Amino acid sequence: MAATAAAAATAGGFLNLAPSRVPTTSPYCPLFGTSYGWRSRRQLRLCPLLAASSVAAGEASYTEPEEALLEALVGVQGRGRAVAPRQLQEVESAVQTLEALEGVPDPTNSSLIEGSWKLIFTTRPGTASPIQRTFVGVDSFSVFQEVYLRTDDPRVVNVVKFSETVGELAVQAEATIKDGKRILFRFDRAAFTFKFLPFKVPYPVPFRLLGDEAKGWLDTTYLSRSGNIRISRGNKGTTFVLQKSADPRQMLLSAISAGTGVKEVIEHLASSRTGVEADLNTLAGEWQLLWASQTEGGSWSSVTSAGFKDFQTIKEDGQLKNLVNPFPGVSLSAKGNICKSGNSNTFRVSMNEGAAQVGGVQFPMDTRGEFVMEILYIDNKIRISRLNQHELVHLRIASRT
Repeated sequence: MAATAAAAATAGGFLNLAPSRVPTTSPYCPLFGTSYGWRSRRQLRLCPLLAASSVAAGEASYTEPEEALLEALVGVQGRGRAVAPRQLQEVESAVQTLEALEGVPDPTNSSLIEGSWKLIFTTRPGTASPIQRTFVGVDSFSVFQEVYLRTDDPRVVNVVKFSETVGELAVQAEATIKDGKRILFRFDRAAFTFKFLPFKVPYPVPFRLLGDEAKGWLDTTYLSRSGNIRISRGNKGTTFVLQKSADPRQMLLSAISAGTGVKEVIEHLASSRTGVEADLNTLAGEWQLLWASQTEGGSWSSVTSAGFKDFQTIKEDGQLKNLVNPFPGVSLSAKGNICKSGNSNTFRVSMNEGAAQVGGVQFPMDTRGEFVMEILYIDNKIRISRLNQHELVHLRIASRT
């Protein structure tokens, strides 16, 4: 993993900052499309007022166009690595809408650009760096960029955090403000920080020998007035969407990808009461199962009947179909009905017929069963439910059918 991270770093990366050091410059950055490096974080003297503004920004709300962008990004995998054409169009349209609006004027001169930004989406043109093409797309890694322009040593720091137990790669670039939108940078150092080592491991990149390959620029095309959303475009033609305060739904998807902390995020969302009321209208659509608290044991017919795998389609009239594809060329399906129970968030599910299809041959399968489903959270993208003591997370992939 370290070798992969290193290769990514020398080609360009959007990375998170180590606890004790801040990236200065490096050979190439996925966010910038050039290089990186590191320097002691203690050398950066960030004004307390700027630090306070960063905290305040995290508490700000979003405008309607910003909400539209965040909504379009829910479900995008690998920060843009895997995205359906229709969803990509929604994201690009939302980005262009924000860029056409008046955000913070001269963003590079605003204190709101300072601080740590999490990369939530990036495009990958053919000119993107190796880290841009491979490393940034790993959902289990967190990718950050720290911007420090109002210090005695202006820097942009790209950091890839592997995990809380492994460590991170930090790449630093010295930064210069060219105008109200553009930051010029030059990567010079990079280092790994591993939790199991008491020292940092420098990445041996000949930054001085890279010449112009270690240089680049980054334009901020939109900075929200709350300081929570930033859209930037790099000299390699790549677009980046960054956020200071993560959307709880994105946090849930990240936790699912990482395989840790899912239940904690579910509890947070369920208690937030920010979703919509659960009824057949909001349930209607096609859903893909992303996570289940327990799916071990039980026959394939029971798994299919309960909807513990793959896809689920719900119609406004209460018709329900679960589809499982356990092996190539093999599909299992179960059909039934769903209706609202006494509690406003509780539904009764009755499965009454099923089938197994192998190639072009179909066989009947007993999938009969009765279930009680409680909706813990639902909106137009995410559904969290409890079914027979199992917690399930579904992603809506199509609207009402």
